[in-house]
Amino acid sequence: MFEPSDKPRLFGVACGIDFPHAIKEGILSRFGTDAPELLARTEVFVNTSRMKRDLIAAFDDGTTRLLPRIRLVTELSNDFRFRDVRMPVSGLRLRLELSQLVAHFLDNRPNFAERSAVYGLADTLALLLGEMHDEAVTYDILSNLKLENTSDHWREALEFLKIVKDIYDRDSDIPPLVEERMRTVVDRLGDLWAKSEPTHPILVVGSTGSRGTTARFMELVARLPQGAVVQPGVDFEMPQHVWDRLADPTIYGQMQDHPQERIVRLATHLGLTKRDVIPFFETDPPSEDRNKILSLALRPAPVTDDWMTEGPKLKGVLQACENLTLIEAQDPRREATSVALILRKAAEDGTRAALITPDRDLARQVCAMLDRWGIDPDDSAGEPLNQTPAGRLFRLISNLFGRQITAQDMIVLLKHPLVARGDIADESKRGIHLLWTRQLEVHLRRKSVAFPTKDKMIEWAKKAGKASNDMDDRMAWATWISDLLAPAAGVGTRSLSAHLDHAMALASGLASGPSGFDDSPLWDNLSGREMRRVMDELMREAKWGADMTPFEFDDMFRAVVGRAMSRDPTPKHPNVMIWGTLEARSLQADLVIVGGMNDGIWPSQPKPDPWFSREMRKDAGLLSPEQMIGLSAHDFQQAFGAREVVISRAIRDAEAETVPSRWVIRLTNLLHGMSDEGMQALRDMRARGVQWTQWATLLDQPDPARDVMELAKRPSPRPPIDARPRSLSVTRIETLIRDPYAIYASKILGLYKLAPLNTTPDPRDRGNAFHDIMERFVDKYVSGETGSDAALRLLSLTDEVLNETVVWPTERRIWRSRMQKIAHRLASREVERLATGGNVGLEKDGRIVLSNIDFTLTCQADRIDRMDGGGYHIFDYKASIPPTQKDAKTFRIQLLLEALILQDGSFDDIAQGNVRCVSYLGLDKELKVTQIDIDADIVADVRRKLTALISNYDKPETGYTARRAPKFNSFPSDYDLLSRFKEWTEADTASGEDMQ
Repeated sequence: MFEPSDKPRLFGVACGIDFPHAIKEGILSRFGTDAPELLARTEVFVNTSRMKRDLIAAFDDGTTRLLPRIRLVTELSNDFRFRDVRMPVSGLRLRLELSQLVAHFLDNRPNFAERSAVYGLADTLALLLGEMHDEAVTYDILSNLKLENTSDHWREALEFLKIVKDIYDRDSDIPPLVEERMRTVVDRLGDLWAKSEPTHPILVVGSTGSRGTTARFMELVARLPQGAVVQPGVDFEMPQHVWDRLADPTIYGQMQDHPQERIVRLATHLGLTKRDVIPFFETDPPSEDRNKILSLALRPAPVTDDWMTEGPKLKGVLQACENLTLIEAQDPRREATSVALILRKAAEDGTRAALITPDRDLARQVCAMLDRWGIDPDDSAGEPLNQTPAGRLFRLISNLFGRQITAQDMIVLLKHPLVARGDIADESKRGIHLLWTRQLEVHLRRKSVAFPTKDKMIEWAKKAGKASNDMDDRMAWATWISDLLAPAAGVGTRSLSAHLDHAMALASGLASGPSGFDDSPLWDNLSGREMRRVMDELMREAKWGADMTPFEFDDMFRAVVGRAMSRDPTPKHPNVMIWGTLEARSLQADLVIVGGMNDGIWPSQPKPDPWFSREMRKDAGLLSPEQMIGLSAHDFQQAFGAREVVISRAIRDAEAETVPSRWVIRLTNLLHGMSDEGMQALRDMRARGVQWTQWATLLDQPDPARDVMELAKRPSPRPPIDARPRSLSVTRIETLIRDPYAIYASKILGLYKLAPLNTTPDPRDRGNAFHDIMERFVDKYVSGETGSDAALRLLSLTDEVLNETVVWPTERRIWRSRMQKIAHRLASREVERLATGGNVGLEKDGRIVLSNIDFTLTCQADRIDRMDGGGYHIFDYKASIPPTQKDAKTFRIQLLLEALILQDGSFDDIAQGNVRCVSYLGLDKELKVTQIDIDADIVADVRRKLTALISNYDKPETGYTARRAPKFNSFPSDYDLLSRFKEWTEADTASGEDMQ
């Protein structure tokens, strides 16, 4: 196949050329009159499964011939000749073993990292050990690392790595790492070939040799009599002086961030020069001139002065850039929509198009956009397992262990599409399950149940079951849920196997439903089978894991499931693809969209290494961040050579303005400054991009003729008189004054805001708790009690009430601390107050009927005391600052209305009498009190104002205006969505409307 040569063979394929097709044609063109069976003996090693698939497809062109043996480089380890080499340890077992070492390390070095980072550190450590074997960095190198002028963190990390060295030294009985075994296989293969060189052709294609073991194998193949290495994306336009600078680091230092640096390094290591690297198959790239432009733009920083001399000499720039588009969208959504529109147009025209991006968020958004047109792209990455139904269910389950289940946890679980799917033959049972789940959700929201216990579930089932005549079935359903989920709260530290068994049992029970006999819906799809594979592997390797707390298990489990992918093998759209950056090497697309071209995405930010600093990695001989940037630059250069190219980026992300990728900056700067032709080409590129972003904007805009709705006017509904409320509580009178629309929505329409499922403590909860504390304190007052004794009793009652009524441990401590700060002053004040009079009622209900307007006013007074000398004193507790006197007489007239009821109406077990004063008692740190002395004129004025207020709303022309006089304009109302607030303002005139 190859002519005899005393030099290693290193070929290249230029950017933009269909790589698999070039490999096929290059191989066939070299056979000539060779025996046809030689093709079948030819071995072709590739670096990715997609490259293998594409190369096989290239040979399968309808002609009759024997095919070469196409294998992955990693399949070398499966060669029967090396069956005596011990099989490697599984990646999961290695990480579980390392997590035990890391856990012990953090116990002794708690300042090194958080305890929750155990599995994350074990994962990075496994990657580091694999990289050390890949790059032939021995453990002995750790002893020679210099750590002068460095932090204690790196010293501690190195100390720990030396312990790992002692455990994973080859003298131990631990199976080798995957990378270690691969290195051993390649070394053994080199020894075999040194003794007996193979006579059949062997090629390595598509790999740049970025990893040490792969580079070693490529070197062995290149030196064989019939061996060759074919590299993708070779820049044949690069001048000799640039090659020399890349080949000799002593000139300007290593320039590993250049896209051609790895190719030049391999050639130099093989003793080859630039002219020795020739095209594997002679064919022209789609745009040779465009390749020249990018080659110049990506020159190493020390020679970018070439722009000044070579830039103006470039000809045909407009023609080279006529199929080049630059999209600079305002935000990620606009970028995704623009890309989706381009792919849609390509599908419509029958053009083979691919989005190449490392940004999975962009890829998912584009997939969602394409779904609106029924286009299912061929996504090479697949779907992360933790985002599939099965993966989400197991993530929810692992998060339950060790904590009391909340209402949100329960409802999210019960609504999961895989729950209660056991009886497939009777779909109605799933419908009933969902119906009861929604009814339970409404109940939990209305009652603000933070933690639905079994007793509360049974209580709901009985009450709801009586109304719908299905109490037995509901109780069985509620019992199934409670019994299944309740044990998760008591989970403590236990073995990994126990955690996994519990998770499997929970998943099976939830999927089976109340019948509990069929969990097959959990596993009978692609994502379910992948989830089962992951669980089987975890259970198989669980013995290598240590005992774990529930939270450590959750961290580990999420990391394992998050790394797995679920790939759907069903046929996708043949002309629309989404690729990762490695797929750019295949480049089997006429239109390529290079997406997410922002710094931090392409190239990505280097991942933090908690074990080796940058200098330590350099001294040890490990991969540098600059080398990874160079590989990304190489992928971009290959994608840029396609027939038609679109570069897209978002100017802003969710937080701030973004920075363009360094390669976009270089390209635009070169075009802008090289010549008038280059500047015009840049303007045209941007103009084409603006057209797509404008179309994307139009796609999201409503159609003025069909979709645009008129802005709502400030509502002031006028319901019939007989529908208007004839009874309100004293607290709702303030609402009627400030926001009458809220009374209309709640009392007439019967609409009430439901509490969120993820109930969190708010000022109302603190107020309820403090009210309860004060009620018990006053109720248990004993005559003659001292202030100190009362303070101790107050704190004891505080603990009692908070433990009974507050379910949030953090808030219990915070609120207890607040009460402790004011306990002595508050208790002394209340003891003095009670000693001079005496309490006659706590939480007493009262009412008054205003017969002249047919209206009933109700209340529940916090506290009523009898004053020394006669008369009553009404109190209302405020957990924060009480209202001012002006506010208490104008809007917050709750206590004035209670005084009216006590004097002219009735209270339970309290005789009518004069009210001498009312007080708002603040339970804040200042213990402020707002007191209003009451006389007959004040009570008469309150009655008159109340009568006038209600009478006004008994007039047909009076409407319930939205947000009539809110206390704070910025505070939302529960009914702002209903009134369509924000389409109008408080300054707008209310629009009355008669309601039927």
